[in-house]
Amino acid sequence: MTELAEQQEQQVGTSKKPRRSHNGLWIGIIFFIVISLAGAGFYLYTLLSERQEGLGGEVKGVLNKQIGDYQNQLTAIQSQLAALEADIAGKDTHFTKTLADFSSLHNQKLENTRNDLNESITFIQRQLGKTRGDWLVADAEYLLSVANERLYLIGDVNTTREALEAADQRLRESGDAAAFKVREQIVKEIGLLRSVVIPDVVGMYASLDSLASEVDKLELILPYSGKALSPTAETSASETPKAAPTTEEGEPEGEGLLDTAEKALEGIVTIRHTDQAIDQILTPEQALFIREQLRVKLEMVKIALVQHNEPLYHASLEDTKHWIGLHFNSNDVSKNVVAELERLAAIKIRSQFPDISLSLKMLKDITKLRIETDKAIEPNKPAPAAAVTPPAAPAVQVIEKPTAAPLPTEKPAEAEPAAE
Repeated sequence: MTELAEQQEQQVGTSKKPRRSHNGLWIGIIFFIVISLAGAGFYLYTLLSERQEGLGGEVKGVLNKQIGDYQNQLTAIQSQLAALEADIAGKDTHFTKTLADFSSLHNQKLENTRNDLNESITFIQRQLGKTRGDWLVADAEYLLSVANERLYLIGDVNTTREALEAADQRLRESGDAAAFKVREQIVKEIGLLRSVVIPDVVGMYASLDSLASEVDKLELILPYSGKALSPTAETSASETPKAAPTTEEGEPEGEGLLDTAEKALEGIVTIRHTDQAIDQILTPEQALFIREQLRVKLEMVKIALVQHNEPLYHASLEDTKHWIGLHFNSNDVSKNVVAELERLAAIKIRSQFPDISLSLKMLKDITKLRIETDKAIEPNKPAPAAAVTPPAAPAVQVIEKPTAAPLPTEKPAEAEPAAE
């Protein structure tokens, strides 16, 4: 059996030998193809790897650049956010401070308004609590202040005296014992006002008006063209001159001709002697200007008189007299005008007014006077009378005390300090 098996294997081996040679060729071809493909693949893989690495480097560079740009942008955004936060914080602080300042200012204004309201309420309460005597004293104080203003600001002596008399009447009606010393001072001030000399402003103004009407009558020193002829000159000019006497031969005599010319010129030409040199002839406009300038100077005197401006008044009068002496002849009309101006210059339009402010000062310190009056009245008040009399009796007694005669002479030493 074994021999048969070996024989069969040998037969099978001899029959398969040509096939193995063909299979090995194909295997070698296939192996070569596989190796070629593997080499080509490896080569392609190497190329792809190199190109991939190049592309990867470029992409990485671009990505790194973009990432760097993004980081720079993020840094800038972060810095802007930080600046914005700082700005917001600063504005928040500013707004907080402004709000605090406004709140404090509002509170201060509110406090001031509250204080003003409290003061107004207190003042109204004091006003409502005043008696008729207090109102009369306040009215007298107002009248005294008006008297001082009218005297020192306007110089109205009559109104000042009337205001002082009205204030004295108010103090008398008030029945306040402390007002007695004030009334004494008011009487003294009224006596001082009666000694003040009041200038007649209306009469002086009328005198200046009459002087202004005399301007056209004044004669200018310098001659001027266009002067109107006098009636004598017009008559002489209209007359026809007589024929000159002639001799037997028909020739005019010399003396007769001179006499005829002299008579013809009489009334037309006026010969006037003057001490000033005449170096020009005025035009009608210049002559009119000199007269109008004199009127303007008189108007300045009037304005100063109405305003009681004594320096301007005297300066304007001196200027007017100087203008008259410079441009007009010294005749009767100009002498009368200058004499009237000198008379007006001798009048003082603003007298030296007396001091009437002491009564107002004393009345403003009425509280001090009341204390002094109470001290003067208290020792003279009888002790049992306070217990016997009813509660209303002391008020009546205090009101009637100012009219009592012994009050001015009880304490003369205290009256002098109050006047000071």
